[in-house]
This record gives sequence, structure tokens and C-alpha cells, in this order.
Amino acid sequence: MRLRSRVAIWCGKLVCTVSRGLGKGNGSSLPGRVARKIDPEILSVMSGMVREKIIAVTGTNGKTTTTSLLAHVLSQSGKKVVWNRMGANLMDGAVSSFVLAAKKSGKLDADYACIEVDEMASVRVFPGLKPDCVLVTNIFRDQLDRTCEVDITCGQIQKAMETVPEAILITNCDDICSFTLAAGCKNRKLTYGIGERIADDMPVGTGESVFCPSCGCRLEYDVIHYGQLGVYHCPECGLARPEPDMTVTDVVFEDGTYSFTLDGRRIVSGAQAPYNVYNTLSVYTALLAADGPRDGFEQAIGRFDYGNNRECAYRIDGARVQLYLTKNPVGFQQKIFLIRRDPKPKDIVIQINDTVLDGEDVSWLWDVDFGYLHEAAVASIVTVGSRGADMEVRLKYEDIASRCGTELKETVEELTKRGSRNLYIITNYSGLYPAIKMLEEMQAAGKEGMER
Repeated sequence: MRLRSRVAIWCGKLVCTVSRGLGKGNGSSLPGRVARKIDPEILSVMSGMVREKIIAVTGTNGKTTTTSLLAHVLSQSGKKVVWNRMGANLMDGAVSSFVLAAKKSGKLDADYACIEVDEMASVRVFPGLKPDCVLVTNIFRDQLDRTCEVDITCGQIQKAMETVPEAILITNCDDICSFTLAAGCKNRKLTYGIGERIADDMPVGTGESVFCPSCGCRLEYDVIHYGQLGVYHCPECGLARPEPDMTVTDVVFEDGTYSFTLDGRRIVSGAQAPYNVYNTLSVYTALLAADGPRDGFEQAIGRFDYGNNRECAYRIDGARVQLYLTKNPVGFQQKIFLIRRDPKPKDIVIQINDTVLDGEDVSWLWDVDFGYLHEAAVASIVTVGSRGADMEVRLKYEDIASRCGTELKETVEELTKRGSRNLYIITNYSGLYPAIKMLEEMQAAGKEGMER
């Protein structure tokens, strides 16, 4: 390794240690930013040290969970894996994952790299990362002021794929947007999809594309899961969802979790949400594309925690508190589905912010069907955040009573003491990690109080 790269790694590690020591952050992006300033080619240098395969994960929803699941399965099989644990998925975050995994000598000891990549950043990241496989989870509208509409997102990923012509593209063929994306790429392809309903009571929500990309006729669905995902065909020109290369069958939801058959294996997972069936299927397809280890896959899945900081549960003053992340219409619709599945009375806190991380345009709230909350045994709803008032207005249009609170901590303290004792918190991205920190501290304080 050249001296410049080694110095870049050392400096990246140093700023991470200092940042964490001063309580200024977790070092998920800053090390990469510093390393790139010193050596602009550092990503290419470090990705070249990976002994076997590099798998990039992109798409709108499910990137962090899917990347974590990939890393978990590979690690369980004895492989050494680099991955961006904190979900920092822009260029600096991708570089940080390699810098922090390197030894003090600058050497990287890794069999695989599983790197989550933001869709719009893929054009910049892929040339240096040089992935062997690119897994696209799905394409939905997200952060409209940054990504605009789904055709622009597809176009960005297509441009990124042109920079890595040898990479295998893995897409969800149930998603007409991903189908269109794949059709525009010359790369080798593998597909995954599910041909049977995975939840009879799941709200479909708003689809991103309902028209045939070939002739413009409205698509028809034999099976629809949520959004635009399902088994579709065009009655005019005959375009149809292809048979996937990999699928699951015999999907069963029992005792709060999903089980299904995948490539002859009966998978009993800890997944409580239907979309995690897709995430698990996509991981297996990626391992197939990368010729990765699949022995013991079912055991590894059974040991995986799908919470992954996106769906954390806490116990505060004897009350159950469930935290959910949501950042776009289809994600919010899925969280409402999970809340509705719980038959017990519940309080809900919805925190909506409009920072650059979240997207400053919150008009997407009007694409969520909040009417399902009428069937969710809701005791109260409190809206907070910089756009809490907008959220309150949105609910008012669905004839759903709510009140706008002042701040999250005060609201949680109130509802865990005097509410239903069954609290759900939904937050978008900028509120996620502060909420996790707050809830962990409240949970710890409650335990300490009990011990005294």
C-alpha cells in the first residue's frame, strides 16, 4: 500500500476516536471524509483488498436491514465482512466503513464487503467500490426535494450500473419500477419475487407506477402486496412480470413471526413485518449471485434481529414502547399495518421533521392512507417535531383526533405514566438516533429506580 493511502487511513481512524471521545458523533461519515481529502482514490485502494466479493445494496426501502442481514449471514458462515453498520450510505459513509475496518497497518482483512449505497450517490460510489453484485431492494418515492420522481432514481442507478458493466444486477421483479430499471441495464441479471399473498390484511397504499412502461396501458394485477409490488401484466401489449429466479412459497404468519420455504429450506424467521420476507429473499438471491455460502442460511436467519435500530422495543416504567422509523409513504403505510395488527389499546406519537436528512418536502404525508388507524384501537395520537402541526392537519382530514405536543421526551414521559401503557413512536430519519438515545436512557433510569 502506498504511504498516502496509509496516512489517509490513520487520519480517518484518529478523527473517529476524537469525535467519539468528545461526544460529537459516532464517526460514521467523518473518517471517510478526512481519508478522501488525503487520498481521493482511497475507496478503490481499499475495495481492492477484499478477497472474495463486494455486494452493494441500494434502493428506497430496506437497505439497512438487508445489508445487515447479508453481513450477518456471511459472518455466521465464518467469513470476515466489512459493512456500514450505522447505515451511512453516501460516499463518506462507504469509505468510513473500510477505514474503520482496517488494521493499524492500513491492511484490510476481509473476505466480503456489504455496502449500503444511497440511490442518488450510486453514480459516485460504484466506480470506486467496484461491486461484483448490486442488489436493488425496490424503487419508491423518497425525499422528493432531493430525488424527485422514481424515473430519476431509476436513471441514476442505470448510470451507476454503466460504470460497473461486470456487476450482476439483482432486482425485485414484482416491482414494475425495478423491472423498468433492469430493462435499461446491460448487466447480467438475477430476479426475485413472491407470487402468493404474504398478508391478506395488508393495506396496499399508493403505487408508484400503474401504467405499462411499453405501451402506457393501465397494468392489471393477479396478486398485489403493497405499493406497486405484485404479479402484474399489461392487457394491451402482453408485458408481464417475469418468473423470478428465486422465490418463496408457503408463507405463514404465526405467533407474531413469518415462516416460508426458500430454495427447499424451511425458514422460520424473527420477521414480524411482511417486507422483511422480501428482504430475506433478496439476501439469499444476492448470495446466489455472488456464489456466496448458503449452508446454514436458515439457522443464521433464525438468529437475526430484524429490529436493527429501525424497529426497537423498550420497557419504560412498566410500559411497552415500540419505536419505528418511517421516511416515505410506503414505509409509513407498512408501520400503520403493524400497529393495526396489535389488538390492544395504544397511544401513538408521530414525530415529523423536515431537515435535509428527512427531506424538506413533507407533502408525501398526503399519500399515506391514515384511515386504517380508525381500526387500530388507538387511545390517543400526539404529533411532535418541526412539522408536527402539518401532521395534525393531515390526520384531521381523515377525521382522526390528535393533538400537537411540544417535544418527544415530555410526551413519552406523560404517556408511559398515564397512557395505555402500550406506546408506539413513529419518527422520520433525523429523529431516529436521538429517540433511540433518549429511550435507552429512560429505560436504564427505570431499571435503576427498580433496583433501588
